[in-house]
Amino acid sequence: MDDQAGRQQESAATRNGLRAWVRDLVVAVAVSAFIIVFLYQPVRVEGTSMLPQLRDQDRLFVSKIAYHVEDIHRGDVVVFLYPYDHSKSYIKRVIALPGDHLRIDHGQVYVNGNAMVEKYVPKRFEDDRSLPEEVIPPHEYFVMGDHRSISSDSRAFGPVQQSLIYGKAAFVYWPMDQAGVVH
Repeated sequence: MDDQAGRQQESAATRNGLRAWVRDLVVAVAVSAFIIVFLYQPVRVEGTSMLPQLRDQDRLFVSKIAYHVEDIHRGDVVVFLYPYDHSKSYIKRVIALPGDHLRIDHGQVYVNGNAMVEKYVPKRFEDDRSLPEEVIPPHEYFVMGDHRSISSDSRAFGPVQQSLIYGKAAFVYWPMDQAGVVH
């Protein structure tokens, strides 16, 4: 009789252990889903338009909640739906905000009449394109890649509507040698 009771206790312990494992797995999946749906989304960089900050195939987390609690700022690296094909996402740096006067003279960016100092654009990635002065419309942002000579950005497709911007680049997690906060 003691042997049978021992097997029953062992079987009950195994079932309880399995239930605990399944419960923990369900909680982990639920928490992960919540984080991915509402807070952070992993994305992969495709292309070299954000060199040297972000490289092709870098993996990073995008904060999806950032712009629900704070404003978009000049210099932020944002992820948005490409204006002409919402199945594609782009990642670029915000250069000008709604209401800003922007012009580009042989690669030099001027915002509200002031030449921007853009330390994130290495000399070898500069270009000499020009753009006449424009005022950025309400709820739109002028974005550019840091690798100016190859970037498809607002110079080509115009300012991006705020409603298309869905996240702020937060943290590179892969490759490990590039891991860190996105500036």
